[in-house]
Amino acid sequence: MADIIELIYADHDWLRRQFFRLDDASTNDELAAVWDQLSARLDAHADAEETVFYPALLKHGGRDDPGNPEGDPRDETEDAITDHNAIRDAVRTSRQHTPGSKEWFDAVVKARTENGEHLDEEEREAMPDFIKSASLELRHELGMKWLQFYAQHDSTQGIDNSDKDADEYIHEHA
Repeated sequence: MADIIELIYADHDWLRRQFFRLDDASTNDELAAVWDQLSARLDAHADAEETVFYPALLKHGGRDDPGNPEGDPRDETEDAITDHNAIRDAVRTSRQHTPGSKEWFDAVVKARTENGEHLDEEEREAMPDFIKSASLELRHELGMKWLQFYAQHDSTQGIDNSDKDADEYIHEHA
């Protein structure tokens, strides 16, 4: 089964490991090589979540789950869009600087911090809420859409890395 939750977790793991690989880079060329792939995947991951996962969370999330009164899919989606925007902003800033420069490192550290906080929050709130409220069939259907998304976006072409207004996004997809 292509479970959307497992696929998102796998992406999260890949992103975390690439940030660790930056720690192992010893030259500016190595930093650039790791960051080029990682920054492109950060953009793709945010776009994939906004295309596949969050519209489903808004429709099927645990809105009235008495076991989780804090699990409001609208709040979780707003947080995710806001986090994605902060990550995208840091990635864009990094691309304006030479890998290895102080400004580049500042932007990369910002992206790493924002991404780490986002992944932790998503894994603690949005994903468990979705697991409780979504059928296995829906999780599989979304998993297949996730795989199709990445197949169609195997490069940075076509990735929407623009900031989004969280309220407009929720209104459009709820």
